[in-house]
Amino acid sequence: MSDGTAVAGPDGALRCPWALSTPDYVTYHDEEWGRPVHGDDALFERLSLEAFQSGLSWITILRRREGFRAAFAGFEIAKVATFTDADKDRLLADAGIIRNRAKIEATMANARALAEWTPGDLDDLIWSHAPAPAARPAPETLADVPAVTPESTALSKALKKRGLRFVGPTTAYALMQACGLVDDHLQACVARSAP
Repeated sequence: MSDGTAVAGPDGALRCPWALSTPDYVTYHDEEWGRPVHGDDALFERLSLEAFQSGLSWITILRRREGFRAAFAGFEIAKVATFTDADKDRLLADAGIIRNRAKIEATMANARALAEWTPGDLDDLIWSHAPAPAARPAPETLADVPAVTPESTALSKALKKRGLRFVGPTTAYALMQACGLVDDHLQACVARSAP
């Protein structure tokens, strides 16, 4: 049992303890989590997946990510914005995703809202809430990693003000972590210093 500090993985490298529960997590942790993500469609995908994750473990979403991508037209905002009630019915019957009506409807509504934005606005809005890298020290243990920050609360409010749903402060912070706005890899984690 970890005390929340970095733990040696199968290769001997220290990692955030959550990353070692499955090989899928190791790959996601080492290659994606905390790396900067830009582009409206890419950020729409991450925002949508974080919303679907609400109340579930991330591994549940990660293992269905390709199913989500297929079901939601690669998370291309312009395509998802055209989804109809027939698409909603198709999604509700798709075993490759999480079949939560409210989350499916929110994803479709968010795409319709985002389709009205100027290209680049989502990227600009999200990244405008990134704190300065030196704003807080690198976490030593998992207990040092917050679930919500003033920046994620402000991002949540800004997204909601622009018409997006399922974007509470906790979801906004998970997005900030996943997309590299903050670096919550533990101080001793091998991925913290990765390019």
